[in-house]
Amino acid sequence: MVDDAVAKAETGQHTDDEAVQRDPRPAQLPPNTYNAHSWFVATPKVGEGTWIGAFTVIDGSGGLTIGKGCDISSGVHIYTHSSARRCVSARAVPVVDTSPVVIGDHVFIGANAVVNMGVTIGSHAVVGAGAVVTRDVPPYTVVVGVPARPVARVVVEGASVRYERMQAS
Repeated sequence: MVDDAVAKAETGQHTDDEAVQRDPRPAQLPPNTYNAHSWFVATPKVGEGTWIGAFTVIDGSGGLTIGKGCDISSGVHIYTHSSARRCVSARAVPVVDTSPVVIGDHVFIGANAVVNMGVTIGSHAVVGAGAVVTRDVPPYTVVVGVPARPVARVVVEGASVRYERMQAS
């Protein structure tokens, strides 16, 4: 009974008089080896020692490479596709756009940041919490904001790390 109602709801075949019941079973995320509470699409390449937090969306459908030793904080969304052109064209554009994302080694991406398709983030970069990355990020650069903008350089000298503010241009 539930499966019939769900099938009708998904295909739009139910009538207004029919009560549409939801499937009472909880949705399951596809399994991945990084975090049971993350949603992985396709099979991204993830480097050794990379940590991926809970509630992340890791979209490898357009090609995704994450380097070694990265920290991808909780709530981060990394997208390699967009259905916007297909949607607003009423499906006259028949395909979903894709473009790969490349994240270098030892990159920190803060909580709830969004990385859009086609972006490259250089090694040792820092993406601030809540940032929306729409352009490439050079290595050893801190970006923050919406859209993400460079605000500091990462300086690593052995076990010492500091951030040097960039001058406003």
